[in-house]
Amino acid sequence: MPAHWLAKSEPAKYAFSQLVKDKKTTWDGVRNFEARNNLRAMKKGDLVLFYHSTEGKEIVGVAKVVKEAYPDPTSDEDWSVVDLAPVKALEAPITLDAIRAHPVLSEMQILKRNRLSVTAVSPKEFQEVLKVSKTKL
Repeated sequence: MPAHWLAKSEPAKYAFSQLVKDKKTTWDGVRNFEARNNLRAMKKGDLVLFYHSTEGKEIVGVAKVVKEAYPDPTSDEDWSVVDLAPVKALEAPITLDAIRAHPVLSEMQILKRNRLSVTAVSPKEFQEVLKVSKTKL
């Protein structure tokens, strides 16, 4: 069974709509050891909630890992990247305030580890995001 993750991106830098247009991207620039280790734990086929940070502050889509971790070509140090492809935009984006207020989602790592750009998501949380957003995969 695939694992589930959440990856943050500032929409002005790289929005979910750009991922849809590009059909695939290298998820690079992660410079936090815990987030890097989360990237390294991702497996091909894992599903990733795409979160717009700074502007919007909402989960807007689902992507999938299409290539597992490899060295970040933008760095000479020990950082990693994965390749992601879009799966589907959420029917109704879920705001950070809605996540905080929801009994199941209020325990998500995005709230507890809010400085991390890549966090794990439990299967229950992932399914609840789909349910709340009225999205079917």
